[in-house]
Formats: sequence, structure tokens, C-alpha cells
Amino acid sequence: MRGMSIELAQCFIAVDDHDKALAFYRDVLGFEVRNDVAFEGMRWVTVGSPDQPGVEIVLEPPLADPGASEDDRRAAAELLAKGLLRGVIFRTDDCDATFERLRTAGAEVLQEPADQPYGVRDCAFRDPAGNMLRFNQPRPR
Repeated sequence: MRGMSIELAQCFIAVDDHDKALAFYRDVLGFEVRNDVAFEGMRWVTVGSPDQPGVEIVLEPPLADPGASEDDRRAAAELLAKGLLRGVIFRTDDCDATFERLRTAGAEVLQEPADQPYGVRDCAFRDPAGNMLRFNQPRPR
């Protein structure tokens, strides 16, 4: 397998309000907006860190399938509202400063900065849609 490169290009986060999500991901986290597409009554907004031009986060509807039943759409929206969809872990070079920046901006705090036994200092928040976001800083060994 040597010589073959595989890298993460995109990951997806379900959001119920793209404008609120943009205010958070763009204005609070400082991510760039790279794409904003509407299709069949749905919207996808692609954002990314200026420090990682090759990695994008797609903010998508809770159930991004135009053929999904109304029951499935409702179930996905309920799971999102309860915060039961998987979140994302970001790496930061300063967990405490990141925590203060998000807390000051009004983000919902789930966990204050703490040293974890698995080698990181991290904190956790909910984004405006209820997704859990963790911010970890590797600790020196």
C-alpha cells in the first residue's frame, strides 16, 4: 500500500438552522465559508479552518435525502434536537483560550477544560443545533 495517499477530505455535521450554524462556525470559530448550495429545498454549507485547506465540514440538513419520508425526517430532527447525533473533535493549540472564546460568545458549555487520562486537555460545547463539539490540546508526554 505504500505510495498510496488517503486523507480526510470532508465530514458532515447535521444542523437545523444554517444561518445560526454559520454564525457559530464562521464568526465564533473563524472558519472560512467555502461553498453554499441549495438543492430540492435543502441547503449545504461547506466550512473549513484556514489552517486546513484540504479538510471541509459540510453543514447539512438532519436528513439530507430528498426521498426520505416525513416520519424519517421528523425522527432525524428529534435526534438532532436531543443532541444524540455524533459530534466532532477539533484539535487546538490552546484549550483554555479556545474555551474562553466560545464561552464568551455564548456557546453552551458541556465540559470545562480538563486533563484527560488519554493524553489531552479538552473541553466540550454544543453548537447551535445541539451537536457536541470537543476541542482537545495534546499534552506533552
